[in-house]
Amino acid sequence: MSVHTRTSPPTVHRPARGGLRGVIGRAPLIWFFVMATALSWAAWTPYVVAETGLGLVELNIPVLLGSTQLVGVLPGAYLGPITAAFLVTAATDGRAGLRKWAGRLTKWRVSWRWYVAVVVGVPLVLIITTLPLAGGDVRMPSVAVLAAYLPMLVFQMITTGLAEEPGWRDFALPRLQPKYGPLKGTLILGPLWGMWHLPLFLTEWGGRPDLDWVTPVVFVAGAVTVSIVMTWVFNRTGESLPLAMLLHVSINTYVSVAAADMFPSYDWQHGAHTVLLVSSGAAALVILVATRGRLGYRAPAENAAPASGAAPASGEPAAEAGGISSVRR
Repeated sequence: MSVHTRTSPPTVHRPARGGLRGVIGRAPLIWFFVMATALSWAAWTPYVVAETGLGLVELNIPVLLGSTQLVGVLPGAYLGPITAAFLVTAATDGRAGLRKWAGRLTKWRVSWRWYVAVVVGVPLVLIITTLPLAGGDVRMPSVAVLAAYLPMLVFQMITTGLAEEPGWRDFALPRLQPKYGPLKGTLILGPLWGMWHLPLFLTEWGGRPDLDWVTPVVFVAGAVTVSIVMTWVFNRTGESLPLAMLLHVSINTYVSVAAADMFPSYDWQHGAHTVLLVSSGAAALVILVATRGRLGYRAPAENAAPASGAAPASGEPAAEAGGISSVRR
């Protein structure tokens, strides 16, 4: 699938300052990952030690919309990645950096084919992956599931998607790729994103008390393979954060709303992460081979228009004025 996208200029960092801002400016990625993890884990502590988790204290987490996760999990999700990204960006790049960071969140103007590919393709790939694992026992989704799917997708966009992706894909990925390259940068981001969730495996969110050590390992591995797919989508859509968010929450929405209804005999409590790892692993392998590990990324020098009269490289059309990029792998 090809798309013409407007590429953004490389991030310009302000000169290092003194004091705390200077310290953060010398290692913004480390500060981001440490702050995102520390803030979320601190906020999740009551959920972990309460009856919803280890049961160490008599604390009842309120139930909203049939779940304790809105009160127990969501505040920590909002407090972590998006808050850390905002604070570190403000300290290192000031208002200009914040405008650039927030600007990716409003990049909705992407070909409609990408939206269809994500909204339809994600559940389709998950369904195909589950078929052999469930012995072919599949049912048509009920009317109730179909009616709930779109509202839940929107709800997930403003909760999970908005809480996490302005940090992982909007802040971290654009800084990792120029420094380490798209593949290595993604292989750094993926495990850290996955391990950020680890305290939740001590709670109802992760299936406690019926949980073994294999499940978190499979989850983190799945976070790596999903990250490869998300990096490719992010790069190919001109750093559109809404598309990255939509890919993320399409996985969550299918698993939480439709999966058990379509495959009632499959053990989703223990097998959901296996389905995700297998499906995203296959997709990641195809993308890696097709892009030769580039994952749709172009270094800032590659985005520059060729000199007047120069022939475009590799037979591709020259970039148009204003930074419109040619189709890329």
